[in-house]
Amino acid sequence: MASSSASSLMASKTVLSETALFFSSQRTIKRSFFSFTQASPSVKSLRTRSLNATKFDQVTNSLDEDMDQIRRLQNGSDVRGVALEGEKGRTVDLTPAAVEAIAESFGEWVTATESSGNGVIKVSLGRDPRVSGGKLSTAVFAGLARAGCLAFDMGLATSPACFMSTLLPPFEYDASIMMTASHLPYTRNGLKFFTKKGGLTSPEVEKICDLAARKYANRQTKVSTLIKTQPKQVDFMSAYSKHLREIIKERINHPEHYDTPLKGFQIVVNAGNGSGGFFTWDVLDKLGADTFGSLYLNPDGMFPNHIPNPEDKTAMSHTRAAVLENSADLGVVFDTDVDRSGVVDNRGNPINGDKLIALMSAIVLKEHPGTTIVTDARTSMGLTRFITERGGRHCLYRVGYRNVIDKGVELNRDGIEAHLMMETSGHGAVKENHFLDDGAYMVVKIIIEMVRMRLAGSKEGIGSLIEDLEEPLEAVELRMNILSAPRDAKAKGIEAIETFRQFIEEGKLKGWDLDSCGECWVSEGCLVDSNDHPSAIDAHMYRAKVRDEESGEEYGWVHMRQSIHNPNIALNMQSMLPGGCVSMTRLFRDKFLEASGMARFLDISDFDSYIGSQS
Repeated sequence: MASSSASSLMASKTVLSETALFFSSQRTIKRSFFSFTQASPSVKSLRTRSLNATKFDQVTNSLDEDMDQIRRLQNGSDVRGVALEGEKGRTVDLTPAAVEAIAESFGEWVTATESSGNGVIKVSLGRDPRVSGGKLSTAVFAGLARAGCLAFDMGLATSPACFMSTLLPPFEYDASIMMTASHLPYTRNGLKFFTKKGGLTSPEVEKICDLAARKYANRQTKVSTLIKTQPKQVDFMSAYSKHLREIIKERINHPEHYDTPLKGFQIVVNAGNGSGGFFTWDVLDKLGADTFGSLYLNPDGMFPNHIPNPEDKTAMSHTRAAVLENSADLGVVFDTDVDRSGVVDNRGNPINGDKLIALMSAIVLKEHPGTTIVTDARTSMGLTRFITERGGRHCLYRVGYRNVIDKGVELNRDGIEAHLMMETSGHGAVKENHFLDDGAYMVVKIIIEMVRMRLAGSKEGIGSLIEDLEEPLEAVELRMNILSAPRDAKAKGIEAIETFRQFIEEGKLKGWDLDSCGECWVSEGCLVDSNDHPSAIDAHMYRAKVRDEESGEEYGWVHMRQSIHNPNIALNMQSMLPGGCVSMTRLFRDKFLEASGMARFLDISDFDSYIGSQS
């Protein structure tokens, strides 16, 4: 104790002495300050803590960056990213390590939310033919093994088949993953998730990505190269093909040749080198159809002929040429993972977008008179009239195929019959097929109707069902990049879209009114949910109907929506009058973007170019 007191006294004298010297001269100040900092343990401690804080900040920033890398992979209800080098300005972000963390998190999520306590969770994996699929499949199996799940390898498959693998006996897996990036380039890949309830929602995928982000950020690891339990290879696609064949046979119920109801029909399939070739040899051929002239059936993950996409002009033109050259009854176009499709009628007319929705509506309304058809809000006024003239109800809803399908599920739950949900991109689901967006099932229904028409004595092709569909005279899509730091882009986008709503409600855009949902009489939620349990908003959007100021006649609409993950805003327009789109574009730019000040942080060069090109 005495020694400690003496030391303290000595230290105090030293400090007092140095403090007195501090005021003597500039040189003494420097010397005394140097002496103090060298001698004082407290300052040393302070400096050490400062260095440690810097290192901690660096580590924290690194963790944040790693976590953000995983979160950025979420694309609505899917996960998508760059899996291979080759894209200018884009680095590989869908790495095996990232995929392993996501698959493990999905396995844990399924175990926590779907487990019935009846044993180990079983998860199947299917994939499209992308060249990155093999390497990333190993990562999926490693992640599922980490989560304690039993994995089943379906090999080349389709997204709808992955979902059906959770339902069809004897498979009936607890969950499934489809590895695909749909119609995107060969350098991309991604993951879609399913349980017995259907595809996961955006909020559910967000939870999984958040969990995966923490795993990924805290792991300095490579993908596990040793998987304790190897995945079991299964041939589910044969069972799925048989399932589709049986539906066609039962519903056509051909009076002369039940097992070959497609005998006498020529159907051309364009699989785009994706996963859709099975539909030709395992469904159509076995039902007696002539499939000569079909295109690009062999899987090729480089997609050498065209993008597998029913919206792609090249894909449609190749299919149209094959139909006309072979005098086929029908042409079919699938996207890579076959959750979307389009068709070409016997006259070579492409049927996709609004036309495909109209065709499916005509078929479904025959089976379910008065039912509600749910679509995204980019469909035409002509489609609304087409549906209502056939006794149906048209519910316009938010853009995004999961939004549209989930709205249909919700309406049925609330006692409002909705048998068809379709988005203009080609995603379509029917109530009878578990609300699953299945491009092959859509084609199955079209083929069944085509054969029924022939049996009823009609010589017309399937396109005759939509001959009275009134199409818009003009349709335009323009984009505005958000000029801000990436972290601020979402908030800026919401600000612009909510300001658009405010301008219309305050009457600052003459003749513009916020649109309702057409003629469906659905009171609880259409373009904007107003019910007691509104769905989570993944992107803000509004649609305005536009009237001529003099006549008061409605001639078009404008739909403004925020991109889910890209820092931009899309503006879709349709007009029934010549020059209507350029008129609406000019009003939108001058009376809203410029007048509201939103043009300060939105790139409106697309608008200037379009207006200039129409002058």
